[in-house]
Amino acid sequence: MELTFFLQQMINGVALGSLYGLIAIGYTMVYGIIRLINFAHGDVMMMGCYFAYFGILMFSLPWWASFAVAILLTAALGVLMDKGAYVPVRNAPRISALITAIGVSFLLENLGLVVFGGRPKGFETPDMFNEVYEVAGLMFPALVLWTPLLTLAILGAILFVIYRTKTGRAMRCISHDMETTKLMGVDVNRIISITFAVGSAAAAAGGIMWAMRYPEINPLMGIIPGFKAFVAAVLGGIGNITGAMLGGLLLGIAEILLVALMPELAGYRDAVAFGLLILILLFRPTGLMGTKLPD
Repeated sequence: MELTFFLQQMINGVALGSLYGLIAIGYTMVYGIIRLINFAHGDVMMMGCYFAYFGILMFSLPWWASFAVAILLTAALGVLMDKGAYVPVRNAPRISALITAIGVSFLLENLGLVVFGGRPKGFETPDMFNEVYEVAGLMFPALVLWTPLLTLAILGAILFVIYRTKTGRAMRCISHDMETTKLMGVDVNRIISITFAVGSAAAAAGGIMWAMRYPEINPLMGIIPGFKAFVAAVLGGIGNITGAMLGGLLLGIAEILLVALMPELAGYRDAVAFGLLILILLFRPTGLMGTKLPD
């Protein structure tokens, strides 16, 4: 195998893995605080893509303005989802919250089918992301370069919020002991809503980059990326934001190398993700960087 070919596939794998990791951040943030697997997260990503699409098509916004508005609207959707669906079952058994998350997922998917229609729509990629650069025989599509850079910037901003702000301190306190945090005067529901907003905004950013990479959107587009982001979160250590990004990178690289080295197995690329999920749950349930969380 040529070195250039291997490096090219690694570049592609890092770009894909960055998307998985970015979407996985929302999963891991919500789970780390309230122990909820938000199965509607992939569908929130889908809604972000549609917000961006209609911002350009119907309101003639510049692409950068449409993307920014879409991220803000998706963050608001995350808050609405928390207030409308999860707050009422906050003190219910966890199975109730899990069933609620599945119900919200079905609601968003079918709402999308009714409102947006089931026919896929083409997603226009801005010109600046369509350029291709060549360096030492390696091809660098602009989107492949921008994806890890933007992902790292978003990851850095989220880590700053969590470890350098009062809101982030409250998030970490809630993750350890919600009841004691309430006694200290923290508005727990407000902090959890902020967590949903941040996670949903990250999902929207990841979804928009996903739609530019695979320029077609439909109401069911979030299912597979959502599942793979969940695998990435578990692989890295669910509840650990840096671990979610690491898990996404490993998953993306594994998928790309499988297709590149064994093209006859390309149809099983999705099986790689779920195979990794089974292995990690069997041999290291806390993930690569996770720790045992309190019950």
